[in-house]
Amino acid sequence: MMKRLLSMDKWKYAFYTVSHPADGFYEIRHRDRGSVPVAIILVIIFSVAFSINRMSASFIVNDIEPGTVDSLKELVAVLMFYLLICVGNWSVTCLMEGKGRLKDIAIAVGYSTIPAMVCIALGTIISQFLAQDEGAFYYMIVGVGIAYTCFMLLIGVMTVHNFSLGKTLVTIFLTLVAILLIIFIVMLFFDLINQVFSFIRSIYQELVYRA
Repeated sequence: MMKRLLSMDKWKYAFYTVSHPADGFYEIRHRDRGSVPVAIILVIIFSVAFSINRMSASFIVNDIEPGTVDSLKELVAVLMFYLLICVGNWSVTCLMEGKGRLKDIAIAVGYSTIPAMVCIALGTIISQFLAQDEGAFYYMIVGVGIAYTCFMLLIGVMTVHNFSLGKTLVTIFLTLVAILLIIFIVMLFFDLINQVFSFIRSIYQELVYRA
């Protein structure tokens, strides 16, 4: 089963969506052409490219100290944000009669990272050959990749849920609100758990002291 989900055809189709986003995402929703494992691996590769860029891009365009970059923490952060986007969008679109499944959203978001991933990696390489006043070329390459990723994400949400452009924009805004609410609830939950443990520990310490 996993071999089929990670087959060469699945990888080729992921890159097909870059050149044909509307048709590609339509096929993902209606003909199961996509693959969640491939989408997750693409997100991981994107995170690796992002971390390498922060560590290795030329000093002309990068003032970050390489030793301060923690690739593992950034990978966890990217995967958590990916999960938040998928769950947030799914929770919102369920209330707005969206047609897409959580699986379709996960694939659309994962595949949408390809342009940013490629352009960030390309920008990292090109930055090594730039002169002091040529940083604009780097920012243009990275900017184009991020912009196209946002475009693919817009088309992906619109296509898998069968929404109009206006409804898609509203959905994306509400997804961001949902993400903030999820983060707030999770933080509240962990704070509550921490208070409960602190209360139990104080009772235990009091009993030990009295004994």
